[in-house]
Amino acid sequence: MAAWSTPPRPSVRDRDVYTVSRLNREARGLVEGGLGAIWLEAEVSNFLRHGSGHWYFSLKDDAAQVRCAMFRQRNSAIAVQPRNGMQVLVRARAGLYEPRGEFQLIVDHLEEAGEGELRRRYERLKRDLAAEGLFDTARKRPLPRLPRQVGVVTSATGAAIRDILHVLARRFPAVPVVVYPVPVQGAGAAEAIAAAIRLAGERAEVDVLIVGRGGGSLEDLWAFNEEAVVRAVVASPIPVVSAVGHEVDVTLADLAADLRAPTPSAAAEVVVPDAADWLRALAAGATRLVGAWRRSTTGHRDRLSWAGRRLTQLHPSVRIEQQSQRLDELGGRLGGALRSRLEMDAHRLAARRAELIALSPRAQLAAISRRLAVTATRLPAALALRLSQSGDRLSGTVRALNAVSPLATLDRGYAIVTRADDGRLVTDAAEAAAGTEIEARLARGRLRARVLPPRG
Repeated sequence: MAAWSTPPRPSVRDRDVYTVSRLNREARGLVEGGLGAIWLEAEVSNFLRHGSGHWYFSLKDDAAQVRCAMFRQRNSAIAVQPRNGMQVLVRARAGLYEPRGEFQLIVDHLEEAGEGELRRRYERLKRDLAAEGLFDTARKRPLPRLPRQVGVVTSATGAAIRDILHVLARRFPAVPVVVYPVPVQGAGAAEAIAAAIRLAGERAEVDVLIVGRGGGSLEDLWAFNEEAVVRAVVASPIPVVSAVGHEVDVTLADLAADLRAPTPSAAAEVVVPDAADWLRALAAGATRLVGAWRRSTTGHRDRLSWAGRRLTQLHPSVRIEQQSQRLDELGGRLGGALRSRLEMDAHRLAARRAELIALSPRAQLAAISRRLAVTATRLPAALALRLSQSGDRLSGTVRALNAVSPLATLDRGYAIVTRADDGRLVTDAAEAAAGTEIEARLARGRLRARVLPPRG
């Protein structure tokens, strides 16, 4: 029978020992990277609004619960106020709070559970239409600077049309408005809105089209999330401004439009300029025009006066006088130029003569002879000085060598001791046992001896 053996115990150096911080950090990475964003429907409990503005609560069902956190920058856009016992639908990502090692959800969207199916339909349709490129910014068109007419697709009895007409009348009352009345919620609203957008494009009577309504719940605004409306907005030959609900409400029509306005009133603000600004610009233009006319008139008058003076200056008698004076001036300058040229040639000739004298072989030989005589006079003195310096350096070197020579040490009574058998230098008494033959080198001669055992 084979004997059982115990596996070797790993050494301390082979163990990968975790700290709690490292464990929680790596666990957080696994949790956050494993699930991604999820939708969750559950009941709110233990709701707490912190002084920082963050929300902390639990989501539970009949069998379990999970801690959640929703930070201020996310919850500030949520219209609903969570309360304990409320059924909600949230979009969140899994996480881990490292300091306490607690699993939690980080919530970025929250709504009452009743809107959950509509929200899921919204997300699916948004994803599908985005994949077709219907929301791409590259296909969006600029708005006209000053439209001839403005079209509005909205309810004829709602607050939105009143707000739009009021703002348009205040900003630029000269621009006419064409209203295409439609129902904005309920059965058949999406088809009516899409048909009105197509009708405005076919009639081509407006330069920009506002499509919108006032605020409401997701269900109230749903007509503007229907695919028919989105495709009609994209296909419109007229630039479309979407103004659905309030600033926090974002419909698919908003994403497809050439420009999204946060409210119907804001849409009216952007489609027409401010008439007061245009009046000020026209007044400034008129002022510039009058100034330009005055400057032009003054310029013409000045040019006419200059032309009269110029005509007088070009009279034949004036030209003859000027040419005679010019002839006298040129005659004087010609004589001066000739004298200056002769003087310059004389100077250059003298310079060339001096250069030829300096370059004569006789002058160069004389200079070389003088340098050779000076060098011959200085050479013996320089040679003697060099020999003296070399002798001094040699004497100093000899004295330095004698100072560090071992033989000089021997002259002071010291000896160099080696073992007789191998000539090895002895520097420690332990290196020469009793009976070992040694040899001592003195300043003059050598001694051979045998080591005796120490006394006592």
